Amino acid sequence: MDALMLSRLQFAAATFFHFLFVPLTLGLSILIAIMETLYVRRGDEEYLRLAKFWGRIFLINFAVGVVTGLTLEFQFGTNWARYSKYVGDVFGSLLAIEATLAFFLESTFLAVWALGWRRLSAKQHAACIWLVALASNLSALWILIANAWMQHPVGYVLREGRAEMGDFLAIVSQPFAWQIFFHTISGAYILAGFVVMGVSAWHLLRRQHLSLFSKSFRLGLALALIFSLAEVVQGHIHGAEVAKIQPAKLAAMESLWETQANAPQTLFAIPDEKNERNRVEIGRIPGALSMLAYHSPKAVVKGLKDFAKEDRPPVTLTFVAFRVMVGLGFLFVGLTLWGWWKRKKLVESPGYLKVMLYALPLPYIALQAGWVVTEVGRQPWIVYGLMRTREAVSPIAVSQVALSLTAFVVVYGLLGLGAFYLMVQYAKKGPAAAPAGAGEEAG
Repeated sequence: MDALMLSRLQFAAATFFHFLFVPLTLGLSILIAIMETLYVRRGDEEYLRLAKFWGRIFLINFAVGVVTGLTLEFQFGTNWARYSKYVGDVFGSLLAIEATLAFFLESTFLAVWALGWRRLSAKQHAACIWLVALASNLSALWILIANAWMQHPVGYVLREGRAEMGDFLAIVSQPFAWQIFFHTISGAYILAGFVVMGVSAWHLLRRQHLSLFSKSFRLGLALALIFSLAEVVQGHIHGAEVAKIQPAKLAAMESLWETQANAPQTLFAIPDEKNERNRVEIGRIPGALSMLAYHSPKAVVKGLKDFAKEDRPPVTLTFVAFRVMVGLGFLFVGLTLWGWWKRKKLVESPGYLKVMLYALPLPYIALQAGWVVTEVGRQPWIVYGLMRTREAVSPIAVSQVALSLTAFVVVYGLLGLGAFYLMVQYAKKGPAAAPAGAGEEAG
């Protein structure tokens, strides 16, 4: 392996690990804010206990997410210096806005929220977590705008061998950026909903805190149901956008080799990249791909053979990851609709509760598969159509990257095990006893 491949593996490892924690931060902050708001409006102490219970898990998750996010950004200087030099005026500006506008707001009010249980009124305390939730999602927006620019660069000018910002409004308003944002945010809310349902199901199966965790389960269910349905619709819209601006990625997602009208969609295939064909095809639906991508069965879809080999993304990985993501997306719709039917009789539905307990990891898999499609499907470009990945790597020795990659895997592995161990222990422990006295008004 050369420095390029090792740097890609290191960035992938850091990104995958970081994104184990980001989605739960985005979705759980919303749910905790809803819990505190319900406590303020109804005076129901159970929502207060739920906010404190999920708040402990949120803080552990947030802390690890921050640590891994910082080291991820450092790699743009250590491993991808040529990329930073070439497009830093655009990409760096967007990340700077994210840090100064969103991250500082998020971390400041999170500290106020964490330390202000007895110092703030209930309304003030609820306002703090809403600000945390707003800032978390705003942070995601700016990072995803930066990623969308790498996927579809707009609003830049080439000057003295560098890409510089030419039209800020074009960058932040391009439809593809907002498509990526809503697609990612929906997935994060689904994940948070499934985590809340899974932990609640664990307690309900043991008949612990039945009223408390029935409420918790229904809150997670409502969030996951809404955004599971939204994700299916938005995913279709997003796929049509990919077809327009990244046709090679679309062809890899569907393992389509020949350019054709009435292009079929194949449910399952075994791509043979060496011989430019599919060895096995199962569930071939004529015209489905043309219809889904361009809303007409007669539309022509460009196949992989019409792209130079050096411009094609890895087909097998992109194809499989796309099917994992889509398959799980439809599964989430089914599970949450089933849950909506069972929502008033959860304790009497142990079979469904067991399913939701074991389904807890599935949104993590779906989100990671989605990022594989997004990032692997963009290759060989680091900035689509503008800069190839091999042109972006830093001039560093293989031994240096191998050492840092090993260190990342070991440290992140230990950090991840510790974080998930703590979260699992807090989840099993359950909420503290109900607060007593006026001094606990805010928690």
